[in-house]
Amino acid sequence: MADTTNTEAGDQPTGPNPDLKALDRLVGTWAMSGDVQGTVTYEWMEGGFFLIQHVNLEDANGQRTRGIEIIGHLHRYNEAPSPEIWSRYYGGGSGETLDYVYEVEGDALTIWFGGRGLPA
Repeated sequence: MADTTNTEAGDQPTGPNPDLKALDRLVGTWAMSGDVQGTVTYEWMEGGFFLIQHVNLEDANGQRTRGIEIIGHLHRYNEAPSPEIWSRYYGGGSGETLDYVYEVEGDALTIWFGGRGLPA
């Protein structure tokens, strides 16, 4: 993946930020077990700028959770891409939108609800 660290506000990145490559190990379909059953599937969107997560789960009470999460750097119009990897989850059953920050350090993945360092 190409480096986008030299991207200025308003410039288009030449390719995905290399830090996204650390999320490549998530790609595929994961069977969930324990308190929840179902699958979580990750795939790269064309171009490699975003990782898409499809969620299809059911808890022990029969409550279904279906949704989609888009993971990548925020790149608002006329701004440089964010340094953090952000995601937004769209919950199909309840209409929720939840924001997270993904932080990868070595083999550790921390997902912060609402932003880095927040207690949730």
